[in-house]
Amino acid sequence: MGLREAEQVVHARYEALGDRVQYRPPDSLDLASLAARAAALPGRVAVVEALWDGDTFHDWFVLLVAVLDDPAGEGHLATVHHRAGGPPPGTRAAEAGRALADHLGVPFHFASPDVPDDEAPRWRTT
Repeated sequence: MGLREAEQVVHARYEALGDRVQYRPPDSLDLASLAARAAALPGRVAVVEALWDGDTFHDWFVLLVAVLDDPAGEGHLATVHHRAGGPPPGTRAAEAGRALADHLGVPFHFASPDVPDDEAPRWRTT
């Protein structure tokens, strides 16, 4: 089965069983929620970063991550999808990410806020 046929099957199942599907609510982007997620991570936050990602179901969306030092790594903070009638996900992610970075006293990095680009340079590579 090809991708197009698989998408049609999934769409038909949602139409038939949509009232039984549990949808995950969107990640909250308020400062208190983001700060709590950052505080729960296993390391010190060095930078808050926004990156584009996408798939065939959601189209383009933005991931907000905390890049960690000691131990090095990163932690997921939120996924920002397009919402009908709302600002683009890049705008929403940039506003939330900047607010969290200011709150934590760390830099904010978003290499391509206006144009989806999943190959934009990451903070550790710039």
